Formats: sequence, structure tokens, C-alpha cells
Amino acid sequence: MNITSYTARTPQLVQALEALGQRADEQAAGILFDELCGITALVAKKFTNDRTAEGIHEAFHLTVGCISLAISQADIADTGEAKLSFLLQHGAEYVFQMGFRHIKELSALPYTAFVSDFDNDPFVQQRNLKAIFMEICSADPATTWSGDAVYQNEIVDRKRNQHIIDCGKWLRKHNAAGVVRDSEMDANAAITVAVLFALSGDGRIVARTAQRPLENLIAHIRDTKPDVDASWDKFLKKIPPEFQPLLRERMEQLRGTIVKKLYGKTKPKTLLTELQDHYIGSEQDIDYA
Repeated sequence: MNITSYTARTPQLVQALEALGQRADEQAAGILFDELCGITALVAKKFTNDRTAEGIHEAFHLTVGCISLAISQADIADTGEAKLSFLLQHGAEYVFQMGFRHIKELSALPYTAFVSDFDNDPFVQQRNLKAIFMEICSADPATTWSGDAVYQNEIVDRKRNQHIIDCGKWLRKHNAAGVVRDSEMDANAAITVAVLFALSGDGRIVARTAQRPLENLIAHIRDTKPDVDASWDKFLKKIPPEFQPLLRERMEQLRGTIVKKLYGKTKPKTLLTELQDHYIGSEQDIDYA
């Protein structure tokens, strides 16, 4: 897609309507006007307030943005005429539905790499959907709009979060001490736990820890000085290919920070506190086991 599609400018729907103005097609204009009014009324009823002028005004902006989002994601030329042809071919109602499906798909992806019991709560899901819809699709036709750029950035970030979560779940499922079944998970922390314990060099997969295993890991590393790269390579051989780049990235992030301290002279007590506060967090059991 042309990168200019994601610069701040008038909404795509406005560009299509400007092209329609050049055609002077009264019939097409009338059909679009009726469709836009119907969509706006529905949005006001479901998302804003169909009993006040302010609610209807806000709903109109959401209608403009949602249709514009759908047009921006379509594989069409970046011209007003092409956008108008797309809109007339499919109809405003269908194009709006296309845009809203993009919002629903985005909303279904995780905002963070933390899995919570609230994720499957219908009320929370509906609230998040509405919040994303409001954030991305509010488009004043008289000003510039960059909701398509916001959407594109969000979809990339959230797909990455989903990939991190999938990796964390895989590590938990293959945890050497048994499957970790907690409903909540900090996937970033689980990945960090696995990468750090991979330094032991035995190839085990560890996705959850407690303080005593951490103390043993520090002692083992300082007593034997296992080769970092050799240990990590042995660990990666057990990991599915789709997760290896993510784990390698985390390894490089940790190599010059906490790994350096693990192999250095930082006091174990200080290391344990830093690991808990900045790296492992909720993926360390409270019990001293």
C-alpha cells in the first residue's frame, strides 16, 4: 500500500465525495446521502446518543472515520476517483461494515502481552471495542485525519503482543517441571525466565520459577561459567522456528544487562531483587520452594 495513505489529510470518505462532486451525479449523491444518514443514526443509537444533537454529531464523525478506514485498507489506487468507485461499487453500508470489522479484529488482539482473567469478560470486551472505535474512527470531515495510521501502528503492535503471548503459552506448556496452568500470565516475563534459565546449559525449558531455583541458577552460573551462546543454542533447538527470532531478540536485550550481572560480581541478593522488580515479576512464585 502507498505510504501516503497513512499521512494526516482529509478522511478518505471526504476525498471520495469531492470526486463525486466533480461528476455531478445527483442520483449517486442521493443514494450516498441516504446511506450515510442511516449509518449515522445506527451509530448514534449504539455508541453515542441518538437523542441529542451532540450525540448525532459525534456519530457522524465516527461514520466518516469508519468508512475512511475501510477505504484506506482496500487495495485500490490512492486517488479520489478510485475511492469513489470503490464506495459506489460496494455501497456505504457495506464499506462501513468492512471498517468496523477491522476495528473488531483489532480489538480482539491483546493491548499488552499480559494475559488476564478479564480478557474474556464480555463487558470488558465491549468496552474495549467501543474505546478503539472512538479513538480511531472519530474523523471531522473539515479537518485532517490520521486514524488509518493509528490503526496500522496498533495492528502491528497488537499482532506482536499476540506472538509474544503465543510464545509464552508454548513455553508454559513445555515447562520442564510440568505445565504451568495459571490463568494469568506476563508473557514477556515468562520468556525472560526461559532465556535466563537456558544459561544453565542443560537445554531445559523453564517458564515459571521461584526464589530457590533462581539462587541455584546464580550459583551454578558463577561456579561453572557456562558458555552463553552455546547454552542458548542448545535451548533454541527445542523451540519451534516461529518463536526463535523472538527469543533471540530477547537474548540480545538481556546479554548486556542482567546476563552480564549474572556472570559478574553483583551480590546475589541484589540480583534477586532486580530480577523480581524488573525482569520476572509475577512469573516468580511467592513461595520459597
